[in-house]
Amino acid sequence: MAGLRLLVAAVVLGFLSSTSQSLRFELQSGHTKCIVEDIKANAMTVGKYSVVNPNEGHPIPDSHKLTVRVTSHYGNNYHYSELVESGQFAFVAAEAGDYMACFWAPDHKPQITLTIEFDWKTGVAAKDWSNVAKKGSVDVMELELKKLFDTVTSIHEEMFYLRQREEEMQELNRTTNSRMAWFSLLSLFVCSSVAALQWWHLKTFFEKKKLI
Repeated sequence: MAGLRLLVAAVVLGFLSSTSQSLRFELQSGHTKCIVEDIKANAMTVGKYSVVNPNEGHPIPDSHKLTVRVTSHYGNNYHYSELVESGQFAFVAAEAGDYMACFWAPDHKPQITLTIEFDWKTGVAAKDWSNVAKKGSVDVMELELKKLFDTVTSIHEEMFYLRQREEEMQELNRTTNSRMAWFSLLSLFVCSSVAALQWWHLKTFFEKKKLI
């Protein structure tokens, strides 16, 4: 029983960690960096980004600006900000797949390096639980139960999503194997035909030369 509880806890923790990314990375001027997140359909996602001020206590330089675009796997645009030092986005994914957040720093002479902090949360991790507690006037235990219920629901949905992706991959494998089988038969037929033509050509050649 204790082992089962540990397994469930590990699954829950693993699920939560997989739906939340907190990054700090560097980006040189004139370059682009993209971050990809796999999001299922109808899942809530929230992102927040900011350029770290190189001179703390002073206004951030005009050179430390970036352009941010968030798009879906199909190219649909969900967020766009041009030449900003910070920003955020929030949306419900209309389709399942890989969503891409791209950061571009304008070209600058001499070249400079921007440090960017980026926090991207999806699903249960994207929900503002402090706001839920304030609106619902719930106690700590009830809030934890709400979190647990939403987590279990998300895991259940994620299992169905993964099962669907697995079925799609199996169907793709079956189709690929079928095509490879037909291609192998076609290759065998072509090779046999070429060998037969070569044999006929050599036989005809030797007969003309009266070697056989």
